[in-house]
Amino acid sequence: MIERARKIASYGVSFELLHVLVSRDNMALSLHNTAQRPDAVLDEYLATVCRLRDGRIADIETYLSDVPGMNAFFV
Repeated sequence: MIERARKIASYGVSFELLHVLVSRDNMALSLHNTAQRPDAVLDEYLATVCRLRDGRIADIETYLSDVPGMNAFFV
């Protein structure tokens, strides 16, 4: 996971935290990621859901708005 985060950061991705959403048992982050390369543009909205267990993050799942766009940018 750390290696993947480093790779994403190496592309110069900027992110904007739009919302922190909470429920009784879990939380979600609403994000807007942007970046630009000479041959590709990233403009992606995503939601990251964190499932909590015993006060700690036990599972993380991310939902993307543009999977083909993400794949094209991060090749």
